[in-house]
Amino acid sequence: MALWDRVKESAQAMQSQLEAKKNELKSGAFRDASMAMCALVAAADGTIDASERQRVATLIATNDVLRNFAADDLRRRFDDCLDRLAADFEFGKVALLQEVAKAKKKPAEARAVIQIGIVIGGADGDFDKTEQGVVREACFALGLAPHEFDL
Repeated sequence: MALWDRVKESAQAMQSQLEAKKNELKSGAFRDASMAMCALVAAADGTIDASERQRVATLIATNDVLRNFAADDLRRRFDDCLDRLAADFEFGKVALLQEVAKAKKKPAEARAVIQIGIVIGGADGDFDKTEQGVVREACFALGLAPHEFDL
């Protein structure tokens, strides 16, 4: 099986797992951690280009699990997270990982945040090493083992 097929299959499996838990994923901590995770994945290489920003924003708006929240609110939060990274990438990254860590209190939400990161990272068929790296860092922030997610 080609690498692209494995990435796509893994992202689809994560999305299916998320959809199964959709009704459990309605807290503000999950919402905020998910938007921080999306921003971290979008800017994983240290740059935030307009096309990547738009692609991830579209994925957020169309993700069935995230429809528990108002799309305009998610977009605003996502943009705020990206703005923090643009202002000072390293400081912003630390702040966003702290935001991700707030989902640690509920194991289902913590796992879902990681799954969101994998879905977003793998949506273009190329879950690259930098994207995997920030998702791995988020695992550590949440007290989860990256190998549970094949990272």
